[in-house]
Amino acid sequence: MTQQHITALRMQRQFLSHKASEAEYLALYRDMQPGQNVYFNGFGDPPTLTYRADFNDMEYNRQRQKDRGLLKVRLAGALGWIVPDDLELFAGAYAKPLDKPNSRQLALLNLLQREGPMNIQLMKEMTGMLVKEITPALHRLQEAFLIYEDQNDGEWDRAWCLMPEMFPDVNLQRYTRHDALKVLLKRFAYRHVIIDTKMAKSFYKLPEKDIKKAVAALLEEHALTEVDDGFMLPENEESAVQAPVGVFAMHRNDFLVKSNEHWLKEKFTHTYPDTLYYLLVDGEFRGAVVGKFRYTPELEAVVLDLAQNEAAARWEEIVQATQVLCGAELVKKISCISRQTLLQ
Repeated sequence: MTQQHITALRMQRQFLSHKASEAEYLALYRDMQPGQNVYFNGFGDPPTLTYRADFNDMEYNRQRQKDRGLLKVRLAGALGWIVPDDLELFAGAYAKPLDKPNSRQLALLNLLQREGPMNIQLMKEMTGMLVKEITPALHRLQEAFLIYEDQNDGEWDRAWCLMPEMFPDVNLQRYTRHDALKVLLKRFAYRHVIIDTKMAKSFYKLPEKDIKKAVAALLEEHALTEVDDGFMLPENEESAVQAPVGVFAMHRNDFLVKSNEHWLKEKFTHTYPDTLYYLLVDGEFRGAVVGKFRYTPELEAVVLDLAQNEAAARWEEIVQATQVLCGAELVKKISCISRQTLLQ
């Protein structure tokens, strides 16, 4: 399988070469879990799969969130949204047992067991703790899958409750991490076509040694096969797929970015405070838009891995792609920068 074929197939499976219907989107979302909102500028918004749906998936996921068709979980210290059917799976992969609970964690857990669901303000009144003391304790209980933050809307005032009471039919011990990773890695491999353990570590934020053990088991079971650049499913299509053409500005919570951020950060280095977006050109990462995040992104420059003549030829596409995420007004500054200064 050529690199061009791999790239085209990856774009097809991630619905970047065409947009997903609702049925296709549900399968895509499942494989790209945990879902996240747009990096930095999506506070309070539901998760989205930018560019990939043929409908407004922000409003679609807002309704799923409201109907508790998406669940908010804390995985490896970060928040994400998963479907209820995969709660057992992600608990197996990520649950961090509370072996040595401290007094605040025990007090809050006992309070919820005794009084039932409540918000942080009521916890403060009933325990005398400060919010800055309550919040980290809740987060640790959340990581242990002992409690659930019931955020089914965008409001700040939400209830915390016991996980077994919220989901009485869920067996949180059904999967070991090893078995959960085997399921997740097959999904991951399907959407990426070819993967390696560093990609999986980059996205899932789990120890690479655990990922390597799961990959070894999948190889032994012939559920994955080894190739020069990593691992792939044995049943990948060899049929012709159209080579991707076009430019996408990808935010930093995007599935494709987060799976590759371990090398993207090294390749597209710069002296500006923030990387705002990475540029996907014809299916491959070839640059980054840089500047600073404030209330809105402040765009300063573009770092490109393109020959000068190719960069000049694709410049308007790069500007238009960036406008999709941050708006035309914010792109004007970049549009005025000399193209010569952008090739670093």
